[in-house]
Amino acid sequence: MGNLGAPELLIIAVVVVLLFGSKKLPEMARSVGRSVKILKAETSDLRDEQAPRRPDGPASA
Repeated sequence: MGNLGAPELLIIAVVVVLLFGSKKLPEMARSVGRSVKILKAETSDLRDEQAPRRPDGPASA
């Protein structure tokens, strides 16, 4: 269970095309791509904020 072969993927692709129509699929793919790009940018910003900051120069003691 969970092993998807070529026939299963082909059936899923046909069902998706029938449900959403071939004209909507490129638009949906673009919006998903934009969302992933925004998500990557936001997560990298969060990582940068959480990273421990190093002192800029040698300690003056």
